[in-house]
Amino acid sequence: MLIEVIAIRAEDAEAAYAGGADRIELVSGIAEGGLTPSIGLVEAVVKTAPLPVNVMVRPHSQSFWYSEADLSIMLRDIRAVREAGAAGIVVGVLDEYGGIDRAALERLLNAAEGLDVTFHRAFDEIADQVNALRQLAEYPQISRVLTAGGLQPAPQSADKIRQLRMAGDALGICILGGYGLHANNIAGFVRQTGVREVHFGGGVRQAGSFKEKVDPELIRGIRELLSRLQE
Repeated sequence: MLIEVIAIRAEDAEAAYAGGADRIELVSGIAEGGLTPSIGLVEAVVKTAPLPVNVMVRPHSQSFWYSEADLSIMLRDIRAVREAGAAGIVVGVLDEYGGIDRAALERLLNAAEGLDVTFHRAFDEIADQVNALRQLAEYPQISRVLTAGGLQPAPQSADKIRQLRMAGDALGICILGGYGLHANNIAGFVRQTGVREVHFGGGVRQAGSFKEKVDPELIRGIRELLSRLQE
């Protein structure tokens, strides 16, 4: 089982590594669902912890449809993220009808050549998620899709996530389950869905609050629970 942890500061990445996380998703603006962090923060986090760091590339929180000006900024951010030494990017683009904006996505993927790519929870706003997953699986650069199966917390959509995970297995693309996961529900969620990658934000912080730092002990506890499932 792979554990991904959201970091919003360098100390979070250090704590995630100490707790046994496998990968960092680095973001700013967490109250807005995650925005592109500063390059200074990217550089600091890459140096702080010997974990893969995947960086959110999202210029604003108004929507997941992006103008030409937005895309120009995203392309520059991807180049800067690469130069800062990050392992990958986390990105999602929708068209005006709520489907995947394939033309925009392909431009971003071209700029991200050689980087690990996660398609983020913009996916959860798509009506036909199975068809969207098929489209994303056509791009070998996209390793995984982060999803809660919809707009509700992931445990409430476990059946849908299981369907997506099964479809993803057949298509060769990973489903990363996330949103609303913590130590008290992770074992049941993994049993129900069969996912092999899980994503934590508030669930690895005291009181589930992003005002608190990442707690290594909470990650260790989750790792122990997941290890028991594999015995």
